[in-house]
Amino acid sequence: MFVLSNFFFAISKAVGYFLDVYSMIIVVRALISWVNPDPFNPIVQFLERVTEPVLAPIRRFLPPMGIDVSPIIVFLIIVFLKAFLVPTIFEIGLSMRG
Repeated sequence: MFVLSNFFFAISKAVGYFLDVYSMIIVVRALISWVNPDPFNPIVQFLERVTEPVLAPIRRFLPPMGIDVSPIIVFLIIVFLKAFLVPTIFEIGLSMRG
């Protein structure tokens, strides 16, 4: 059963790292949006392609406020997932060790 336990440990680590990297990408996207970036810049295009599928649905539910607060909401969701989902997956792995 230790193999499955180690699998859950690895999954929890991978999800944690993914959420860390994605939160950094969200922050960079928000910061770059303040300076009116060149839309043809490959870095700007990459940031938009990676974040827009997550930010766009949240924007649909928010009323117009003058500023885009969807990155803040996504960041808070990531914080919640890191505090809830990652430890839960880790605990599942621990419980399998017996």
